[in-house]
Amino acid sequence: MNRLLHLLIISILVGVSPGALAQSYPAKAVHMVVPYPAGGYYDLLARVIGAKLAENWGEPVVVENRVGANGMVGTDFVAKSPPDGYTILMGGIGPFGISPGLYPKMAYDPVRDFAAVIHVASAPNVLVAHPSLEARSVKDLIALARSSPGKLTFSSAGSGSSQHLSAEMFDAMAGVKMTHIPYKGSAPAVTAVLAGQVSVLFGTMADVVGHVRAEKLRALAVTSARRISVLPEVPTMIEAGVPEFEATAWFGVLAPAAVSREIVAKLNQDIGRILQMPDVLERISQQGSAEIVGGTPEKFGAFIRAEIVKWAKVVKDAGVKPD
Repeated sequence: MNRLLHLLIISILVGVSPGALAQSYPAKAVHMVVPYPAGGYYDLLARVIGAKLAENWGEPVVVENRVGANGMVGTDFVAKSPPDGYTILMGGIGPFGISPGLYPKMAYDPVRDFAAVIHVASAPNVLVAHPSLEARSVKDLIALARSSPGKLTFSSAGSGSSQHLSAEMFDAMAGVKMTHIPYKGSAPAVTAVLAGQVSVLFGTMADVVGHVRAEKLRALAVTSARRISVLPEVPTMIEAGVPEFEATAWFGVLAPAAVSREIVAKLNQDIGRILQMPDVLERISQQGSAEIVGGTPEKFGAFIRAEIVKWAKVVKDAGVKPD
């Protein structure tokens, strides 16, 4: 009798395959962790996508802001969560691309501890200058910087931010040296260049596009590989004379590493479909300032690995230290 019961239990367990579990997923609320404060772009993406997933699934998607340590607190929380698909992460360039090269010891491994789900969006920075600066192009800026090494200054949202490292990469690739003036956040960094307290800024598109249109700042180049629709007249850094220069902030969904492939595939498919919805595109593209990416988990995973290598080199070459 015990043997028959044992065989029955095994047959039931075998019948509940990962594929079957994925078909019933989700059967309860899914928590999407945002490792940055409410109100930012990470948070916007999570809330827009989460609301659509909840509509589609008929189960709640709860957005949790777990902040601290440049995004590493919330990221580590997800890394150590049960790999059942009920805790996922809206991750991005900070905790996955830059921090591995900036911090010698981290509580999580950005590759080993996560399953890449989908690359949601990327957003270029814009190299902007105060109108009084005698540089109307990137070539002008390079010539000006070379004539007085260290005299030109650039602001950023803090040491190790994508704004900071974009400028350090520019220095290295253009063969110039500008002086870094870090601020505590994007808003004061933008204010500094608006006031003429610093020469230039590699600002996020959402932060500077209004000032460019109002001619309070001069846009010299965008850091994406292609021009962007919101500033079509502004060249890329590559077009402006700095070959192979590309630096974009990026955002994507990840899950704990041991989550089943079937659940990853379902999340990828469902979120990918959401990213094509016109109302979603309108909200998260921020009027053309961000590009919706999508694609397979494998492609996103390869992208993350390449970003780690890329930014680690920039950090090392520039001698960047965390605040």
